[in-house]
Amino acid sequence: MGQAVGLLEVYGFATALYAADVACKASNVTIEAIDKNKPANAESLPVPLLMMIKFRGSVSDVTAAIEAGKRAASEISGYLADKVIPSPDEDLEKLLKINCL
Repeated sequence: MGQAVGLLEVYGFATALYAADVACKASNVTIEAIDKNKPANAESLPVPLLMMIKFRGSVSDVTAAIEAGKRAASEISGYLADKVIPSPDEDLEKLLKINCL
């Protein structure tokens, strides 16, 4: 069985780096990728750039990393969304490797 995936979407690149660092120190996870997205409504957001951090590890480690990352992101500009996928489908595995940086 593959590793769980954690997705954490935050506002801004500095926030993403800080949240990723704190998350990785909080549990035994690795960073699969960091993606960027500038949505159509970017000017109405607190920071006009959204960043998605993708973590890999056991379900418990990914969950702990997401929680730590959310707290860290909240210290700067905040987070938008998060999700833990315990057992990603093999087709999703292919998409997880795509990154936009």
